[in-house]
Amino acid sequence: MTKALEGDRSLRIATRTVHAGVVPDPLAGAVMPPIYQTSTYIQQGLGQNKGYEYGRTKNPTREAFERNVAALEGGAHGFAFGSGLAAVDAILKLLSAGDHVVCGENVYGGTHRQMTLIYARLGIRFSFVDGGDTAAVAKAVTPQTKLVYAETPTNPMMRLCDLAATADIARRAKALFAVDNTFATPLFQRPLEFGADLVLHSTTKYLNGHSDMVGGMLITNRDDVAERVAFIQNGSGAVPGPFDCWLGLRGTKTLALRMRQHDANGRRIAEWLSKHPKVQQVYYPGLPSHPQHDLACRQMSGFGGMLSLELGDPARARKFVAVTRIFALAESLGGVESLIGHPASMTHASVPPELRRKMGLTDSLVRLSIGIEDADDLIADLDQALAQC
Repeated sequence: MTKALEGDRSLRIATRTVHAGVVPDPLAGAVMPPIYQTSTYIQQGLGQNKGYEYGRTKNPTREAFERNVAALEGGAHGFAFGSGLAAVDAILKLLSAGDHVVCGENVYGGTHRQMTLIYARLGIRFSFVDGGDTAAVAKAVTPQTKLVYAETPTNPMMRLCDLAATADIARRAKALFAVDNTFATPLFQRPLEFGADLVLHSTTKYLNGHSDMVGGMLITNRDDVAERVAFIQNGSGAVPGPFDCWLGLRGTKTLALRMRQHDANGRRIAEWLSKHPKVQQVYYPGLPSHPQHDLACRQMSGFGGMLSLELGDPARARKFVAVTRIFALAESLGGVESLIGHPASMTHASVPPELRRKMGLTDSLVRLSIGIEDADDLIADLDQALAQC
């Protein structure tokens, strides 16, 4: 993207996915930013450099990726990390011993594990509540609350957090409000516009979209928060390599196209599953039957390709995930290929069983990451698998 386009916020998001953050290559004019596969940079003299000293601190390929994703979220600052959990780790490093966090109970299992088994040992306290219940969030706030953390939609129960209302609660508590926007992506939801201080992405998922890299990203509009995150990023060193950043930037260029197909397939398959006699319940915010469908319509412009279904019997669920042909049984989500998973034994195995039961995450729940294949083929695959259950 030329310097004239770089600061143009009037451009629509599909245009920004292709051009945001990209500056002309000074050497040859390459359309794609080069992969700066270097650990260090030659300096002209003591204290004299071209803005780059060491690869952990800065890398031009990484900076292009950071600018791109920040622009998609409408943020001023972007910070790339080696994984989504490394980005969560950076958020928690903004806190100190004695601080308190209010967190949605249905967060990614790795996030819950990091909070309870690592940071709780270091003196940070956590309260896990239904993030969709703003009264419960407000009630959980204490004078020591320094962070309100939310996923929306959640993994895997597809619950929503009222972003504007929760941002107001955090603001009144003088706490940071951080939102994991991995499922919705900036194509369908931009939490900064609703008052969030930090937006998190596992760039491994939809932003990359091709299941060939692992990464994380934090975006903020607050200069003071950005200064602290930049220090943590450099000081802790959990940064991605330049090739992973290049892969992520390659992925965001097609994000608008891919998300439209994920969304179209997701809506159609959710509706089909909701009418299937062997499916007890479908969790998908795009369905009018979803209890927060109206909220989804207010703060989301699309519903994406993630859904979960309740089969009512653990043995049936285990059989179902084993006999799909197109849907691959695998961890992760958000790639062009369709995946199927069993959250209780995979992504959320580290979450205590009593908390899983409280949020409705049963041993008979199955999660689908709907890819961009032909929807008729995906439905046929699910149909034959359900017939075997």
